[in-house]
Amino acid sequence: MSDAGLVLDLAGTTRQLGDAAAGFRLEVPAFRVARGECVALTGPSGCGKSTMLDLLGLVLRPDRADVFRLTFGEGETIDVAALWAGGQRDALAAVRAAHIGYVLQTGGLLPFLTARDNITLSRSLLGIADGDGLIEHLVAALRIGHLMTKKPQALSIGERQRVAIARALAHRPPLLLADEPTAALDPEQAVRVMEVMLALVRAMRLTAIIVSHDWDLVRSLGLREVKAVPLPAAEGAATRFAC
Repeated sequence: MSDAGLVLDLAGTTRQLGDAAAGFRLEVPAFRVARGECVALTGPSGCGKSTMLDLLGLVLRPDRADVFRLTFGEGETIDVAALWAGGQRDALAAVRAAHIGYVLQTGGLLPFLTARDNITLSRSLLGIADGDGLIEHLVAALRIGHLMTKKPQALSIGERQRVAIARALAHRPPLLLADEPTAALDPEQAVRVMEVMLALVRAMRLTAIIVSHDWDLVRSLGLREVKAVPLPAAEGAATRFAC
């Protein structure tokens, strides 16, 4: 994969959770994602998929990152490794807010806001004006129009996930991250929600990295699969992602 057209370029990256004896180590020798690509991170429970996503979402600081670059537009490359090294947390937060949408496994909706206010929050914080029709399009595509005045506690799990997807896409982020977005859904619902989410991502020409334990679903939807590979027991509890 050439450097041209890359959204994510990651190399020589590690993160240790806990101490060496009883903790867990994640290693990423190389991971590159092209603009417009949809990638699935797969592997058994506890292998570090969510840790990997938190690194990519600028939530978790890597212990080491030889290369960590995000490119969101023509010539707009952000050296994330340098921002972490310089302790520039405000700059990292600004990148995350403006350029990344994150769908949490639990939805992560704010309980005191209605579904509509949850969806529009990121746009309000970023000063994005209404009138482009995106919110209406997302609401219609995800079939959540009847939920707009309800708060999260009044929604089913599937409804909360659909609202969370709309919220993550509402500010049109170049990069969407989703952590097991269908894990709590029944198989039929999981397929429907994933199909709609990917259709929206592709129609908006975004890039998506999705954590999933449902390998069959990932393959049926045509995502590029990147697997977590456990390292030998002699190296402690560790996982390696490489692409």
